[in-house]
Amino acid sequence: MQQDLAELLKAHKLSHEDYEHIKQILGREPNLVEIGIFSAMWSEHCSYKSSKKYLRGFPTEAPWVIQGPGENAGVIDIGDGYAAVFKMESHNHPSFIEPYQGAATGVGGILRDVFTMGARPVANLNALRFGRVRGNDESAAYQRHLVRGVVAGIGGYGNCMGVPTVGGETFFDDSYNGNILVNAFTLGIAKADEIFYGKAEGVGNPVIYVGSKTGRDGLGGAVMSSDSFTEESKSLRPTVQVGDPFTEKLLLEACLELFKTDYVVGIQDMGAAGLTSSSFEMAGRSGSGMRMDLDRVPMREEGMTPYELMLSESQERMLICARKGTEEKIIEIFKKWDLDCAVIGEVTDTGLMELYWYGEKVAEVPVDPVSEEAPVLDRPVARPKYLDEIAKVDIDAFDLPSNQEAFETILKSIEVVDKGWVYTQYDSMVQTNTVKKGGDLDGSVIRVKENGRAIAMSSDCNPRYCYIDPKGGAAAAVMESGRNVAMTGARPLAITDCLNYGNPENPEVMWQFAQGCEGIKEACAALNTPVTGGNVSLYNETNGVSVFPTPTIGMVGVNDDQHKVLPSAFQEEGDVLLLIGETEKEFGGSIYLKELFKVTGGKLPAIDYDKELALWDLVIEANKQGLLKAAKDLNVGGLAIAAAKMAAVGGMGAKIEADVGESVNVFSESFSRALLEVAPENVDAVAQMAKERGLACQKVGTIGGDRLRVNDISVSLETLNDTYFNTFRRIIEQDI
Repeated sequence: MQQDLAELLKAHKLSHEDYEHIKQILGREPNLVEIGIFSAMWSEHCSYKSSKKYLRGFPTEAPWVIQGPGENAGVIDIGDGYAAVFKMESHNHPSFIEPYQGAATGVGGILRDVFTMGARPVANLNALRFGRVRGNDESAAYQRHLVRGVVAGIGGYGNCMGVPTVGGETFFDDSYNGNILVNAFTLGIAKADEIFYGKAEGVGNPVIYVGSKTGRDGLGGAVMSSDSFTEESKSLRPTVQVGDPFTEKLLLEACLELFKTDYVVGIQDMGAAGLTSSSFEMAGRSGSGMRMDLDRVPMREEGMTPYELMLSESQERMLICARKGTEEKIIEIFKKWDLDCAVIGEVTDTGLMELYWYGEKVAEVPVDPVSEEAPVLDRPVARPKYLDEIAKVDIDAFDLPSNQEAFETILKSIEVVDKGWVYTQYDSMVQTNTVKKGGDLDGSVIRVKENGRAIAMSSDCNPRYCYIDPKGGAAAAVMESGRNVAMTGARPLAITDCLNYGNPENPEVMWQFAQGCEGIKEACAALNTPVTGGNVSLYNETNGVSVFPTPTIGMVGVNDDQHKVLPSAFQEEGDVLLLIGETEKEFGGSIYLKELFKVTGGKLPAIDYDKELALWDLVIEANKQGLLKAAKDLNVGGLAIAAAKMAAVGGMGAKIEADVGESVNVFSESFSRALLEVAPENVDAVAQMAKERGLACQKVGTIGGDRLRVNDISVSLETLNDTYFNTFRRIIEQDI
């Protein structure tokens, strides 16, 4: 019997200490259904047991924040009675096992998180990290297969839903060879006084199941995502859910119709851990109990058990707490949209989750302890030993090539080149509100027809920075995402995050995570961009190798005038280029060291939040006054690569002569810098605004001609365009 118990606990990733705790909560031995419930709710994926202690203290409040962490999605005020509802989540493990369905259901899940709040989704972003895709070996070929599958999954689901994918980021590094990262972001619009929350309250109010029928797909998905990978992990396909975007589209429209009524008390998406997490979270938020008759759950497979019904992660399902007496009206709405709808239970005041199967009670679990008493682990932390070694990396120790040779090498980097092969598979213009889309550089922008404003958003993280300095790199991700939003003319207001790290049982990984959280707290407080929610994804490790720390930041901002959205590419011949900010010899974690010397190391560029805020303010205010034609931040590859991207996307050359100190600093990645395009008559006004804000401002060149020249670098537009726009496709399609 003890052997059987040990195997059972191992299968559910519960410790013997957990089991004793469960017995204490229940006052008896748990049955299989109850073990399944605790296993799911106490998994890393659902309970954040390793990360919870570090998430406390995130800045979460501001006058414009309507809803912070703790709900399906965050909500901010965007003016005139409207709100933006947004969230980012990971679907890393499923996407590595089954790239198409893993990525597709990641998109489906985040869409539901947003429309369950009462918002119509209007924009998607995705942040993707893959391993090495260049080369003819088996590993590179498999990574190309993953890229194609993930992109197809995202496009297939988002396009069918009629929600535009307007931007994101795609990053490649060997550290992701064993674990790719797929982070999905959705933003929706709602009336600020019509937000719906995931709560179940009011004794006797019915609990209603809506959406697709429940099957056995996704069983144990939350538990699977709470463990590291080994070679055997590729056989875990049964734990990956299967999505149906056509059903989700019907569910979206049915829910939005339902929200026009006063029938709903609360509503919750069935995401990870399915019916278990949704029911316990809804009851827990209001201190209620719940009775559910599981035999009433619509099922699509024969012989399903209560255990399977509680833990299935079948997609396109929601749980509703309705006002008593409205059941038939709600059923009528969902039947009209050809969706299953069944009353499966009711709210009680017992504080218990009572589950019945054909009249027989099969589980009775106190609601609060499942979430309130989930283990909070204080895992060992240790500063990684590798940091001392890579800190010694110094650009002065290398024999540097000419700037021309360095430029030609970096420009071909898969990180730098245009990812049109990816974003052209996504419908970016559906709903006709997209102003700035994938490929347009820096932040993505949609207009809000309802109030004449525009919403800018950006997803950012440089994992190399986070590898060499886990705290500073996370702070830099907040700065970069905010800078990209500011470059569109929008004021950055709030973030959502996806904290992707390796195995928390490794003290060095736990130290990286703790430091990353501190960096985000520090940056968000300094930049006044509170955290509205997010997601933690741990155990991104295969065969003992963890991914680079990757705290992805999704920043959202508002531009008061949708007609004043700044582009980020060259606009008009004869215009002047201004370099804002100070350039130092800063190459820690740079693409220069990676591409030319295959090294990731050095000291992170200096962080100055005051300079960062001043830069944002300069661009936002100068844009309001109509003084700017375009703005592009300087990041990976520094001035040389920023200018190359502006030239390629704008289809115009330029002659740039910048005083950046040492010659190589044309590739420096110093923070808080931008390249601004200004009409000649407005140069003095912008320079004066920069001076008032304490920012360095240098007139560095003019736009025009069929070549791009940056100091001692020169390239024809024809060569630049071919390299920038065609390299990625050639690599990804080489074995199709």
